[in-house]
Amino acid sequence: MRASRLLQLLLLLQNRGRMTAAQLSAELEVTRRTVLRDVDALAEAGLPVVVHRGPHGGIELGFNYRSRLTGLSRPEAEALGVILGSQSPLVDALGLGRAGRAARTKLLESLPDGVREAALLAQARFRTEPATQAPVDPRIAPLAQAIRDGRQVKIRSRSRAPRAVHPVALISSADGWALVDGLQPDRPIPIEEWEDLNISALRFAPASPPPTSSPDDWRR
Repeated sequence: MRASRLLQLLLLLQNRGRMTAAQLSAELEVTRRTVLRDVDALAEAGLPVVVHRGPHGGIELGFNYRSRLTGLSRPEAEALGVILGSQSPLVDALGLGRAGRAARTKLLESLPDGVREAALLAQARFRTEPATQAPVDPRIAPLAQAIRDGRQVKIRSRSRAPRAVHPVALISSADGWALVDGLQPDRPIPIEEWEDLNISALRFAPASPPPTSSPDDWRR
């Protein structure tokens, strides 16, 4: 149990930089005293842990220390390999196919040798073939970009009653796509109601997307 916590502590300091004992305590769900004991254990193991005292202090890794240690067990590495090797129509539909393939390669290359070999072996052993799919809806990628940019969108823009929405999320399910409007986040808009779109230059303050809901909730 402690070994797993020490690993998590190391990765927190590596990925987030300087953190206070209180922040680490909240992340690890242990007391501050336990955090300080764990910090001492890392230092005794030879890791360059630096503790800064005072009101603006904190704990960090010195000398730009980076570890390639992931803490993945072999089954976890195999599961990661299967996930990375699976076809993802969603990524392609959002216009992120090339970026997704590059990210997959970089992620695999960043793994330690043994973990990477297990992931690659799992990819070779357990494969998925892309199913025949309907053409990608050309509205999806621009909508995804509007969500990233926080831009207002008018749906049914050529009708007499266009609707201005603040797109904050896209949902893909067996029933098709749905758009989450930040103005009415509890009622996602099914794809058949979008019709034509007009992406505005006007921006809105992004809000967190609502909790996921089932497609049956969309039409209530």
